[in-house]
Order: sequence, then C-alpha cells, then structure tokens
Amino acid sequence: MISTNQFKNGNHIEVDGTVYKILEFQHVKPGKGGAFVRTKLRRAQDGNVIDKTFRAGEKFRAVRTEARKMQFLYSDDTDAHFMDTESYEQLAIAQAKVADALRWTKPNDEVDLLFIDDTPGDIQLPTTVELEVTQTDPGLRGDTASGGGDKPATLETGATLRVPLFVNVGDKVKVQTATGDYMSRA
Repeated sequence: MISTNQFKNGNHIEVDGTVYKILEFQHVKPGKGGAFVRTKLRRAQDGNVIDKTFRAGEKFRAVRTEARKMQFLYSDDTDAHFMDTESYEQLAIAQAKVADALRWTKPNDEVDLLFIDDTPGDIQLPTTVELEVTQTDPGLRGDTASGGGDKPATLETGATLRVPLFVNVGDKVKVQTATGDYMSRA
C-alpha cells in the first residue's frame, strides 16, 4: 500500500480499479478543515489526464512496474510496434497510449518500455533527446527589434517546436522531453 504522503511524480497507483501515473501532486493544508492532496493523474489505459483530490493519509495499492529495453520499430495509424532486443519478440501497443512519447522517438531507437502489472503501458523517455531539424524558415538578420526571437521548426520525428532564429535545416537540437522546449544546439 502507498499513502498520499509517499507520492512521487512518476509513481503508479490504482484508484477504483484503474491504474494511474502521478504527473503532479501538491499537499494542501488549509487553515480550516483537514489537509488534502491535489493531483494530476494520467490514466495508463488511454493516456487521459484528470485532476483528482484525495484526503491526506488515504492509501492506495502500489502498482508493480518494470522497465524493459525495447527497440522502437515503426508506427502505423493504429499501433506502435516494438521488439525485445534479447528475445526478438515483437509487440504492438495502441498508438494513442504512447503518442506523446513517440514525438521524441525515431524508428530503431532503443527505449525503456514500462510494463505495468506485466502489461506494456508507457515509454520512459530520457530527460533530453537530440534530433535533427528537417524543416524551418531561414532566420534573417534584422527579423526582430530586440535581437532575440524564435521560429517554428519541424524535427525528424515530425514534432514541431519553437527554435531560435540561428537554427537551420540539418542542425541537431537538444529538446527537453517533458515540456517539448528547445534547450540548445547539439
């Protein structure tokens, strides 16, 4: 069992028979009444995010999770396909379940696939990834009044983000996977 005071971002808990991943939590102690915990949870089955409030000290079943090294093969319209690098066994996961993580994953990349109670459920991404810019407008001198500024860029995985004006097609950029923000050139 796991109590609300043992919550950590990334933990998995079971609430009313459904498995959730804790994205954010905040302990709140109002001046009047009992303390409570405000959380943002992602449902493991389909990736929907909900806000839920619990009483302080409430207990939940901790869910057993295991990360296994898998190779991302490809993604079609419905499923994302992975292969175990040791047994060469292939499995498919509904693309909607891992769509967020696939924005930062190239085919043939090795990823940590998270198994929740022995069922494949999510991809554990590194905090940053390095991807190549495949399309962006050229940044022209004098485009901004203050010398800063940014422009949209498309990466090799198809994800788009805002990059500084000096980034060109063919440059590798470092991206923070949690927020999708540009960090630096690689």
